Amino acid sequence: MTTHLFDYINHWDFWLAFNSLVAIGALAIDRIFGEFLNKHHPVSWIGRWITWFEKHFYKNTVIRGVQLWLTISALTLTASLIILLVVNYLPLVFSLIFLTVVTSTLLAHKMLHDSVQEVVNSEHPQKMVKMLVSRDCQSMKKNEAYKAAVETYAENLSDGVVAPWFYLIIFSIPGILLYKAINTMDSMVGYRNQKYENFGKCAAICDDITNYIPARITAIFIMFAFKKYKFWQFYTNGKQHLSPNAGHPITAIALGCNCQLGGPTVYDGKLKAKATFGPQDATKNISLKHIHCALQIRNFIDMTLLSLSLGIFITTFLWIL
Repeated sequence: MTTHLFDYINHWDFWLAFNSLVAIGALAIDRIFGEFLNKHHPVSWIGRWITWFEKHFYKNTVIRGVQLWLTISALTLTASLIILLVVNYLPLVFSLIFLTVVTSTLLAHKMLHDSVQEVVNSEHPQKMVKMLVSRDCQSMKKNEAYKAAVETYAENLSDGVVAPWFYLIIFSIPGILLYKAINTMDSMVGYRNQKYENFGKCAAICDDITNYIPARITAIFIMFAFKKYKFWQFYTNGKQHLSPNAGHPITAIALGCNCQLGGPTVYDGKLKAKATFGPQDATKNISLKHIHCALQIRNFIDMTLLSLSLGIFITTFLWIL
């Protein structure tokens, strides 16, 4: 008799073991191949939905922003449930393979690493870093572009790697897809400017909530990667960031690479005051060696996530037995 996914719909231990196997495969695929599907990528579809809603229903009010959040979340959850209903008709092993491939496109460590590496390889790092950040890059000096690249790598380790893995493990495909939808809404409309101050408020708050735990887990991983076993040291400095989450992995990277990140930054032509992160006696002149320092933790992060996924699978499998 063929076994299907929904045969275990009421067994939380099965789903935890199943999600762990999916995570192991997805992490391996992302490590080797990176993201693919291009214009048919799930996040691209989410982006199109957000653009469509904004084009037809935009109004810079909090209520309209809540309506955006509810609409995109409903569409995303519906799509994820349709995926689960479809794969339920497949034998269990094929469901596992299909979901592994789909979720691998929602992890972005290889793409993140390679994008920051391009900043290293470029003679004009300001042009390359412009693809990664929302800040003004035209007037940047090289060391400022390098600083932006290091900060981007640290922050996006949470948004693009650890957080999707976290929600995949706990909530399967609906969890990781909904997280990516929330994160994409924040990246598109969650800005504090004249156009999005109210319309993007709901998206920004929900993104802060969903990243609260993953950002701190990411910072702890980074601290251990640099053998900083007083891993809580990132917290006091990290919470000085305007974001409740971004400062923690940024501070952890700064502590590990012995440099100062953050500081005043130009956005939309205006200089914005920001706290500095890292040792107070460390250099503020960020160079290529600091980017190399940040990128070297890639193997540790990947192996940690793979090991945790395997550990969860083995533990739940033994529980089932």
